[in-house]
Amino acid sequence: MKRVHSCGVWLGMLASAGIIAPLPTLAVEHVVSQKNKAFSHKELKVQRGDVVSFPNEDPFFHNVFSLSPSKTFDLGSYPKGDTRKVTFDRPGKVDVECAIHPHMHLSITVE
Repeated sequence: MKRVHSCGVWLGMLASAGIIAPLPTLAVEHVVSQKNKAFSHKELKVQRGDVVSFPNEDPFFHNVFSLSPSKTFDLGSYPKGDTRKVTFDRPGKVDVECAIHPHMHLSITVE
C-alpha cells in the first residue's frame, strides 16, 4: 500500500491563510516553432517566469527578436534544428518578429 503525503496540502493551506509565504509557481516551457516562414502561434499567453522556446523547423535561418519595453531580446540568426529560449520575467505585451522574414509576427501576453 502506498503512503500518501499531505505535506503539500498543509503548506498550501498555511500559505493561503497568510501564515507562510505563498508557494512559488513552477515555470512552464511553451514551444513556438518556426515552419513555412511562420510562427506556430499568432498569440500566446504565458505567466511571468515562463520560458518560450523557438525551434527552427525551416531549412533556412531565422532571427527571433523583440523590441517591446517589457521584454527586449535578439536570439540571433540560427539554422534548422537549433532552438533558442527566452524567459519572460515581466508582465506586459511582447511583440515578437523575425528579422529575416518581416511578415512573421507573434504577440505574447505575459500575466
